[in-house]
Amino acid sequence: MALVPIAEALERLLDGAAPLAGESVPLFEAVDRVLAEPVVALRTQPPFNASAMDGYAARAADVTSVPSRLSVIGMAPAGRGFDGTVGQMHAVRIFTGAPLPEGADTIVIQENVRDLGGGEIEVTEPTAQWRNIRRIGLDFSTGDMLLEKGRLLDPAALSLAASANHPRVSVVKRPLVAIIATGDELLPPGSDLGPDQIISSNAYGVAATAHSVGARALDLGIAADRKEAIAELVQKAVAAGADVIVTLGGASVGDHDLIHDVLTGEGMTLGFWKIAMRPGKPLMFGRLGDIRCIGLPGNPVASLVCS
Repeated sequence: MALVPIAEALERLLDGAAPLAGESVPLFEAVDRVLAEPVVALRTQPPFNASAMDGYAARAADVTSVPSRLSVIGMAPAGRGFDGTVGQMHAVRIFTGAPLPEGADTIVIQENVRDLGGGEIEVTEPTAQWRNIRRIGLDFSTGDMLLEKGRLLDPAALSLAASANHPRVSVVKRPLVAIIATGDELLPPGSDLGPDQIISSNAYGVAATAHSVGARALDLGIAADRKEAIAELVQKAVAAGADVIVTLGGASVGDHDLIHDVLTGEGMTLGFWKIAMRPGKPLMFGRLGDIRCIGLPGNPVASLVCS
């Protein structure tokens, strides 16, 4: 059998690959997930003209010439706006995030105001209309497309989705990668080794690689060099809903290299076996229904290079 070039092997492996179905998750669980559906604004932000600074809401016509003396008629903290109307030569003490009172069209920052006492202030610097105000809809309006399908959800994207009133988002399901190590000589880390035994280490590198690209890893343990033992773990992977089955070792042509026979016996259609790469020549790939099966070499370096 001719060795398959690396580029061709990758093309065959990815042929027909498509995103999995979507699932709804809370925003707190959505970081580093990929959007399955776009995020559209459910509200307008800001939903009202809002003060961008601490200061005094006033009419621009009253503060374009200074000094200007104004009467303070109320207060507007964030979350509790002023109910009245700002009239001529009036001002309302306002704080960042509070709605702009009716009648006002500018915010005089507190650094440009002198308190005269008795509810009177003096504006010391002129302020133009709409200065220090975040206009309604400045960030986005209801119905605006904010995040497109396929977007990786980083902290900024999640904050944006939350501000648009989305408690949850639809994200692509994370593929499940089932990992099966094979070999009579293998024992898990922490074991007391006999003279003919070695530590099974490859699964940890493969699992870490899967996690690093957003997949889930399912460690099914170590199968002895018997067809029925390997087949049992392959069947467990299928029952667990694996999207990918990765076997470690047993992919060559020795008497104890049983992966090909077991997987084809379970119904796998072989895609390729052996590629033009060292380390990693014995790499095998096939499909078991919708499941992609990858047989990695048992050599730790070759296993990591291939994964």
